[in-house]
Amino acid sequence: MTVTGAICAGLLPTSAAAEQITVFAAASMTNAMARIEQDFEARTGHDLVVSLAGTSVLARQIQQGAPADIFISANADWMDALEQDGLIEPGTRFDLLANALVLVAHGKDAKPVAIGPDMDLAGLVGDGRMAMALVDAVPAGIYGKASLESLGLWDGVAPAVVQADNVRAALRLVASGEAGLGIVYATDAVAEKDVSVIGSFPADSHPPIVYPAADIAGRDLPAETEFLDYLRGPEAREAFEQQGFVVMAR
Repeated sequence: MTVTGAICAGLLPTSAAAEQITVFAAASMTNAMARIEQDFEARTGHDLVVSLAGTSVLARQIQQGAPADIFISANADWMDALEQDGLIEPGTRFDLLANALVLVAHGKDAKPVAIGPDMDLAGLVGDGRMAMALVDAVPAGIYGKASLESLGLWDGVAPAVVQADNVRAALRLVASGEAGLGIVYATDAVAEKDVSVIGSFPADSHPPIVYPAADIAGRDLPAETEFLDYLRGPEAREAFEQQGFVVMAR
């Protein structure tokens, strides 16, 4: 196609020069980031490379020099650690999203339960397994364990907990029936048709689930600023809200 034809077709990027940026994002953002990647590239002409994994894995990779440009964490503590290491561009960090923690069961029509200190969670698990993300490293697992401890339920179910590398892996264990129950984010449950949300954990039983975003120190590309601005815009908001996130950024 000629340049003139491309302009007429509206195919040229809106930016002066197309750039490639790498975004490290928490695994719980998988579905939303797939849409955001497509929309941002179409709108700007930039190439967005998205790497999804457990927040702890991504943060450690950044600490070890991985070539990330943007980091979106599912946990403020890991972002704090990178900031303390001087790995975050000053003034670029902001709280992007909030989430909730839910109990899911295998299948589409599982019976709802009331989650609280009087709940017989161990009896509900029975001889089966309960899937969680790594409880000492991955945010979803950390939040889940904190909630169970707060409610006095952790000791009763700890022997039945099977830990996965990230929250999406824990979700897959429940969806496949390898675990009868699982603790995941509300947004993960939306993304899987073979599980049922049977209860929501009280918000005051665990630390607030906040997803900060920031520019990683090092390269200084206009596309990085464009992407952070895009995350605050209406297209990204729609993508996040469609997956059940609460958007905090304005």
